[in-house]
Amino acid sequence: MKSHKCYDLIPTSSKLVVFDTTLQVKKAFFALVANGVRAAPLWETKKQSFVGMLTITDFIIILHRYYKSPLVQIYELEEHKIETWRELYLQETFKPLVNTSPDASIFDAVYSLIKNKIHRLPVIDPVTGNALYILTHKRILKFLQLFVCEMPKPAFMRQTLEELGIGTYSNIAFIHPDTPIIKALGMFVERRVSALPVVDVTGKVVDIYSKFDVINLAAEKTYNNLDITVTQALLHRSQYFEGVMKCYRHETLDTIVDRIVKAEVHRLVVVDDNSSIEGIISLSDILQALVLTPAENSCKLIKL
Repeated sequence: MKSHKCYDLIPTSSKLVVFDTTLQVKKAFFALVANGVRAAPLWETKKQSFVGMLTITDFIIILHRYYKSPLVQIYELEEHKIETWRELYLQETFKPLVNTSPDASIFDAVYSLIKNKIHRLPVIDPVTGNALYILTHKRILKFLQLFVCEMPKPAFMRQTLEELGIGTYSNIAFIHPDTPIIKALGMFVERRVSALPVVDVTGKVVDIYSKFDVINLAAEKTYNNLDITVTQALLHRSQYFEGVMKCYRHETLDTIVDRIVKAEVHRLVVVDDNSSIEGIISLSDILQALVLTPAENSCKLIKL
């Protein structure tokens, strides 16, 4: 991972949307939907530099913070510019944009994503200052599977989730089919999770509501009524939904990586034989196990 560079991950053709911070928040979210992207770097003309990212999480925070009722327009979404929203939300806690260069190693990119608890890492050319690409856990894992498959697989790939202790198995955030959207948004904000399994009265996982599904509220222009249930909201999914991608604790890491890459999802719900929820395994968990943990272990061995 230290020999491969971020440049190797950049496709020959890809779409990158950049927003000026003077753009209206509402127009920016509509532009995300129209271009089929989940995030965009923010350019501040005064500073002549990239200052942050606008993501679906911002949309969720705005809705959660300012929604009153279906009868009251969300002024902050309708009228604010991105720069105004950032000033209100960040309130003097402005941090420099976490980014990487094309020449940085993939190992460094994974380290940066996980340690900063972010899902997107802009690749910025240090010479021109241009944003080239946005690196994600998903892209990195796909690269690992495609281009590193010729290498001998480490022994831990044949171990089970249970043996490796990968994933979250306690205090799992989940919702029910009749949970109102506004409550689900609150859970996204408070629990800092990217998806909420939908569990029925028997404890069985029947669906999943992800942050990405929330952008459909912008696509459908239905964000003024957040009292509807999750089930009602999921009827408006813009993409074909194959069902909840699941796995079991007794399955090997090799099987899990293969399934998550092929399904092109961001997490798997860990269930028991009755499809009752046991835990969640995310792309971040997998990259930690594949890249960072082995590196940390080798460092310990060197010190010994």
